[in-house]
Amino acid sequence: MKTTLTEENYLKALFHLVDSESKVTINELSKFLNVKMPSVNNMMKKFAEKGWVIYETYKPLIVTEKGRREAALVVRKHRLTEMFLVKKMNFGWENVHEIAEQLEHVHSTIFFDKMDEILDYPKFDPHGEPIPDKDGNIIAQDLQKLSNCELGEAVIFASVTLSDDAFLNYLTERNLLLNKKIKIIKIENFDKSITIEVDGKQEVLSRKATEKILVKK
Repeated sequence: MKTTLTEENYLKALFHLVDSESKVTINELSKFLNVKMPSVNNMMKKFAEKGWVIYETYKPLIVTEKGRREAALVVRKHRLTEMFLVKKMNFGWENVHEIAEQLEHVHSTIFFDKMDEILDYPKFDPHGEPIPDKDGNIIAQDLQKLSNCELGEAVIFASVTLSDDAFLNYLTERNLLLNKKIKIIKIENFDKSITIEVDGKQEVLSRKATEKILVKK
């Protein structure tokens, strides 16, 4: 049986929230999806029947391997769509999320496999996040938040986490794009804002911004 739109939204939330032990709480899901706890509980009971999670009252959910794969395949559709919109239709990276949200619920596997082929099997989406393959496997990345970097470090801008269009516009206006070299010039003790240098120009980024930017050394 095909997954419903609502089920796919829950699966995608599980993908983003699950920790290193494959656990996530009902409360975390409720806040992430802005859905009331009883509704989340009811959906997770259905997920348990499908073998996607292990559900026990008052305990964190455990996402099974089957559930992880189902969640990754929803994310695959979303990220492939975003890449197609940027690479083949010339959309800006800040304009693709909403369209991908709609197209990710198309159930045709052939459609997304063809999209993958046309794009020459990309490993990452326009925001630097890995695209799961047809089996739901995903490339592990060794990245850290810009906010965790030290004074004087030089790093490469590798990815943006769960960012809205406004933040992506903010980055674009400052020419902060993927694969740019970033040098940490100053870290404010008061609010932990960071002065960086990119392409010979300096920019001051708030703590909120540096929490969303992932970099590699």
